[in-house]
Amino acid sequence: MTRTYPLAEELRALIQGVPHLTANLANASALLWDSLPDLNWVGFYLFEKDRLVLGPFQGKPACIEILPGRGVCGTAFSAGETRLVPDVHSFPGHIACDAASNSEIVIPLRIRGRVVGVLDLDSPSFSRFSEEDRLLLEACARVLEEELAPLF
Repeated sequence: MTRTYPLAEELRALIQGVPHLTANLANASALLWDSLPDLNWVGFYLFEKDRLVLGPFQGKPACIEILPGRGVCGTAFSAGETRLVPDVHSFPGHIACDAASNSEIVIPLRIRGRVVGVLDLDSPSFSRFSEEDRLLLEACARVLEEELAPLF
């Protein structure tokens, strides 16, 4: 039996049938920002040509471009797997867009089997993200993938 998450279903209700990629990602980042405690950044990086480019987000200004394989976002993108990092300062090649970030989770987004971007959340607290957070955020990512597929 697949577990359901109320936040993922709230996200689906918010973006379902809306034919605007930027607006949907903006609302998704706002919903996560407003719903999850102890965050200092939540948003998206989308793959364009040969790099990840900053998309809609909530928080302080961020890095504009990230190369695949670089930092937590680029590593999650290249591997196609979630990266949950309890202490970003111990992550090889960490990119410090905000010096206040101490932990991070990055979930790849796939459309038709291809990774098209990542959902990125940062926290000023060490070990902020749990296995339960990973499952919740991966469920939110699946909603985004399903609802946004026609826009790619």
